[in-house]
Amino acid sequence: MTLLITVFAAVICTVIWYKTAPKNEMRVGILCWMFWGASLMWLIDAIVEYTEVGAEFFTPSTADMINDSYLGLSVVALALVIWLVILLVSDPKGVIRAALTKKK
Repeated sequence: MTLLITVFAAVICTVIWYKTAPKNEMRVGILCWMFWGASLMWLIDAIVEYTEVGAEFFTPSTADMINDSYLGLSVVALALVIWLVILLVSDPKGVIRAALTKKK
């Protein structure tokens, strides 16, 4: 489930990045790299677990699926928080800078 969730997030993010590619104001490319990196990590993890440990990757129990779903959603949420911090620090539209320098 972690692999599926991060792959879906990566594909959705890549489509959004591709539609807004020339502008790149919101730095969606960084988010794509995070999601594709997480997807690659979970793919390698699944391959290693299946070959070395003999994990039941194709027939998981319900509890394992729920735990993996929470982990996948947590990874997506953490990537979104990191992207939001990067976006706020870089302030591409100057909104935060304008709010801080606004005179009353």
